[in-house]
Amino acid sequence: MDGVDEATEMDPVFRALADRTRRRLLDRLRQQDGQTLRELCEHLDMARQSATQHIDVLVAANLVTVVRRGRERLHHLNPVPIQEIERRWISVFDRPRLAALSAIKDQAEEYAMTESVPSYVYVTYIRASPQQVWQALTDADLTARYWGHANVSDWQRGSTWEHRRVDGSGAVDVVGKVVETDPPTRLVITFEDSPDELREPSVVTFLVEPHEDIVRLTVTHENLPNTEMLTGISAGWPAVLANLKSLLETGDVLPQAPWDMAPAHT
Repeated sequence: MDGVDEATEMDPVFRALADRTRRRLLDRLRQQDGQTLRELCEHLDMARQSATQHIDVLVAANLVTVVRRGRERLHHLNPVPIQEIERRWISVFDRPRLAALSAIKDQAEEYAMTESVPSYVYVTYIRASPQQVWQALTDADLTARYWGHANVSDWQRGSTWEHRRVDGSGAVDVVGKVVETDPPTRLVITFEDSPDELREPSVVTFLVEPHEDIVRLTVTHENLPNTEMLTGISAGWPAVLANLKSLLETGDVLPQAPWDMAPAHT
């Protein structure tokens, strides 16, 4: 029954992907993430209202995440449902015989050659209060439990923060500044894993949105310097946030550190 329920949960994703216009919208976000509705509609031969309806379907299927920035609503591609399709329905087959892999390879090579690096967006739902999620994000002892590093700061706007190891060395792997803080719903920080390099730091935004007994936590990582960092955080954030979710919902982190797992399908 669990397998049937899991498959049923994917029905909105397959319905969303079945429409050509919605696939075009996802392709546009794959090419350039974080677009406004106006930018997405530029090359669509349809009314703005119709395009909005298509985007609403993608949002409902969790394929697209909408992040507010001032008066703008930016649309980001959420790769998690597509990764789930790959895990359940593609990886079990003899991959070399799938013609789809050729297209995936071509797209990956094309993406690697582009100069711009898209923002990374990850969305998870947690059975907890906004205050509990905020504490988990800002309490050094809690971050040490689910992240393996203590995030140390007073979390006031303009203050510095440090990502300190908890192995007794006291080494700091990441530093940054608090750009914006609005407990318990919004935290924006800079993120510098190589502070000696002459480049602008990347920026991480944590958005905590309550809904009855759960919250939606959206993590947006922007201003990435290169595809290597995008690849690293694409594996790192899901592992860290899965551990956070487990801690808040069960009282304990996952039995094994998820970031210690080998890369998928190697």
